[in-house]
This record gives sequence, structure tokens and C-alpha cells, in this order.
Amino acid sequence: MKTALIVEDSVTDRNLLTMYLQKAGMTVKTAKSSEEALQIIEQGSLDLVFLDVVLPGQSGFEFCRDLKTNEHTRNIPIVICSTKDTEADKLWGSMLGANAYLTKPVDQQQLTKAVEQLIS
Repeated sequence: MKTALIVEDSVTDRNLLTMYLQKAGMTVKTAKSSEEALQIIEQGSLDLVFLDVVLPGQSGFEFCRDLKTNEHTRNIPIVICSTKDTEADKLWGSMLGANAYLTKPVDQQQLTKAVEQLIS
């Protein structure tokens, strides 16, 4: 079974993403900040990271860049899930290494499609 990490400080959004991913057949781990997420990532195998942009401490954009420039984590696909929905935000996410960008509220079908594309 594939494992996803959701890095999201909103309980509502975290629970919704967890439900969608579990319906897609994934095991889900969660973190409220990039610092907490890094501890989970260091523990072992993840197949996918869902990352909010607005987080306490380090932003999701900064964390995405850090993961994609680290030789141990660069191959983990990252999906940014954010209320920031301008083309500039999406371009910035892509430039920092995000593999997909979903806007909130996240649509279950779009999320499932992104998961299938990234872990197949």
C-alpha cells in the first residue's frame, strides 16, 4: 500500500484530504508544519507529499524547494494544495519542484487523478 504525507495546519482540510486519500487506497500520515513533516520524512518511505503553502514557520513553497534539492527526498512527488490559485502561484510551485498543484477546496476527482498520475 502506498503512503502519503499531508502537511496541513487546518484540521478541516487535513481531515478532508485524509478521507480522500484513504478512499483512493492510501495509508496517510499527517503533519501540521514543515518541521513536523521533516521528522516523519526522515523515518522512512513515503510515496507522495501533499503540501499546503501557508504553514506556521517555513512556508510550503520553501519546504518544497528544500525537499526537491535534497538528494534523499528529491524523488518524492509533491502536490501543493493551496487557496493561492493565481497562475503566478502555480508557476512558482512548479519552478520549486512541485509535481502537481491543486486549489482548495480540493476536488476528490482531481486529487485521485493526480495521485494516479504520480504513483503509477
